Amino acid sequence: MRDITVALAKGRLAELSIDMFERIGFDVAAMREKSRKLIFRDEKYGFRFILVKASDVPTYVEYGAADIGIVGRDTLLEDGKDLYEMIDLQFGKCKMCVAGPHEMKDQLDKINHLRVASKYPNVARSYFQNSKGRSIEIIKLNGSVELAPLVGLSEVIVDIVESGQTLKENSLEVLEEICDLSARFVVNRVSIKMEKERIMSVVDQFRELVGERK
Repeated sequence: MRDITVALAKGRLAELSIDMFERIGFDVAAMREKSRKLIFRDEKYGFRFILVKASDVPTYVEYGAADIGIVGRDTLLEDGKDLYEMIDLQFGKCKMCVAGPHEMKDQLDKINHLRVASKYPNVARSYFQNSKGRSIEIIKLNGSVELAPLVGLSEVIVDIVESGQTLKENSLEVLEEICDLSARFVVNRVSIKMEKERIMSVVDQFRELVGERK
């Protein structure tokens, strides 16, 4: 029996995912220990867990290096990988938003050359094209996108907003909401056919846990 490999996004999502696997009977003790290990195995169920950067989870799953992945919807929207999205896990909730200074409120459709800074250029471009029928200049940043409107690099930003406190502290606000985000359980398209019984057993148990939280 081959291992089923699960790619988990390092950090908070991995911790919450590990909690769910523990609740359905998996041995996750080794993953809770402080170490630099990236691969863990549950001998009883024949599952292997790998810890990877969030943005890499869809790639591991699409190419079959992992059968299952748990990652935020923001990453899935940005990457557009060819995966089966099985479950909205209902944790890691936040929103993708257009944000900027207060004076930009109701001005997004009036600026001819709108510059948008974002870690999510594909999400930003798709939103403005599909929802507003317009093109924008995308400025790709990898961190602290809130700084961009403050120093004149862009008029607005597209980013994840959880509490909104970071925006507030930088004199920015949500101008428009793009979509809701949360962690998603995704599966490789070949794996679900080859290992349907074992994978669907986990999917069904996870769905029960999600249902209990609602």
